[in-house]
Amino acid sequence: MIVHLLDGTYELFRQFYGRRRAGKGKDTPFGAVVGVLHSVLEMIEQGATHLGVATDHVIESFRNELWPEYKTGEGIEPALWAQFHPFEAALAAMGVAVWPMTDYEADDALASAARIASDDERVEKVCIWTPDKDLAQCVRGDRVVQVDRRGRVIRDAAGVRDKFGVDPALIPDFLALVGDAQDRYPGIAGIGRTRAARLLSQYGPIESLPAAVLGQERELALRFKDLATLRTDAELFADVDDLRWRGPSHAFAACAERMGDPHLLTRCIKATLTPSEA
Repeated sequence: MIVHLLDGTYELFRQFYGRRRAGKGKDTPFGAVVGVLHSVLEMIEQGATHLGVATDHVIESFRNELWPEYKTGEGIEPALWAQFHPFEAALAAMGVAVWPMTDYEADDALASAARIASDDERVEKVCIWTPDKDLAQCVRGDRVVQVDRRGRVIRDAAGVRDKFGVDPALIPDFLALVGDAQDRYPGIAGIGRTRAARLLSQYGPIESLPAAVLGQERELALRFKDLATLRTDAELFADVDDLRWRGPSHAFAACAERMGDPHLLTRCIKATLTPSEA
């Protein structure tokens, strides 16, 4: 079987701003939610049988205690934020496994789910659907891969090396050195992508770098590495069969009506009647 893991927060953002552009600045109350649900249904129609979606139920996480300047929910538009929790409820009603994260982030949920799924010998491949560079650390050979829908790229371990210049296991070290503007930590001054890749390829992780390379910035680099390291210990499900889509619940009819898109229910029911391969 193939397990599909989706970054729900990213997908919600993508649909929200994509629909705003298409609507010439006009937002609809549940437009982004409806867009992601149709996207998930399309995956099911194309044969996906086992899937889960991770979301940020709140934006802040334990990382805000590690680095006070770490990203927060500040700046998220109210029209978008208002769709976060209805999105989670709609996924659950549609019968899709959803993990709304609080202390951890959605990225940690994806990393944890990838770990659980890849430990199961029945799983042929794990596809992590997000362009987020943090998730590149979860890639393992060609069995756990990152799918960048926006860039239309499926990135295996060789693809990660081509893009970043380091192996997947060194992505936290790489990000610690170069920084991550989206997550709001700056990295180490004077170390860009090329030098970071060269240092890590030569010496290995930050802990193995010669003392002269980082000097007094070593502890700061290790703190950034801790920020960049995804947690994989969230016990989100006991068995990959928990991720099998078996159709919507009875509550989905009312949900689709609330979203203002009755076609969602019709499409969902039709998908349950279409046989898919495990």
